[in-house]
Amino acid sequence: MSDLIAIVYPDEQKAEEVRQRLLELQKEYLITIGDAVIATKTETGKVKLNQLMNTTASGAVSGSFWGLLVGVLFLNPLIGMAVGAASGALGGALADVGVNDQFMRDLSNNLQPGNAALFVLIQNMTADKVLKEIQGFGGHVLRTSLDETKEQVLRDALQRVSAVSEPDAAPAE
Repeated sequence: MSDLIAIVYPDEQKAEEVRQRLLELQKEYLITIGDAVIATKTETGKVKLNQLMNTTASGAVSGSFWGLLVGVLFLNPLIGMAVGAASGALGGALADVGVNDQFMRDLSNNLQPGNAALFVLIQNMTADKVLKEIQGFGGHVLRTSLDETKEQVLRDALQRVSAVSEPDAAPAE
């Protein structure tokens, strides 16, 4: 079963740093990531999604290959490649892999302009080691599908850094 975690960071750069660190941890077999998307809200209020992979482009490349192969068989490789690329791009655009885009956009509407939310779909992880690696980045939990105990451990780990980096923050009135 996969778990979804959404963490808010002050800017897109910090969210990208965390995403890159998680991808490095995946190479160390400490975490298996199904999807990792950064959502930002522009000054105009528009939500932009920065996805790991572009399904339209990968579909076009795959479709081109298969279209070329079919085209060679029927002695017209250029038409086969063009049709294959178009159908592959269409299929890729319609495929929604990982976290639902509309769900991310809806949650990201609550962000302040300039902030970024990192949505990570985790298939498997060694929680204590991964938390140790990302707690130094701070952030605030927006939403998770973790049980209450695990979610609280995540919140505590992230808040330790926030409390250290904002020592005498004035309380909001």
